[in-house]
Amino acid sequence: MGFGNLAKMAQQMQADMARVEEELRTMQLEGTAGGGAVTAIVTGRLELISVTIDPGVVDPDDVEMLQDLVTAAVNDGLRRARETAEQKMGRVTGGLRIPGMG
Repeated sequence: MGFGNLAKMAQQMQADMARVEEELRTMQLEGTAGGGAVTAIVTGRLELISVTIDPGVVDPDDVEMLQDLVTAAVNDGLRRARETAEQKMGRVTGGLRIPGMG
């Protein structure tokens, strides 16, 4: 394999990674807790977009439970986003872990 082929492969990988980065930036994933009582929407870039809370779970005497549900829903969304990012990047890099990517 010549240097030209290697450079061409590197350029293609860079273009593919840029495409995946853009997909992740616009992708929205949902995390839930409490059987859907709390829903968190995050991007593939691990940014929280919104939190929706079913009014039926709002109990002024048990704010701690609501806080736990919000935390769990956000963490679920972030986990899904990380897994999706790893899968998409893994397809581009062939499973190689490149520092600073994904």
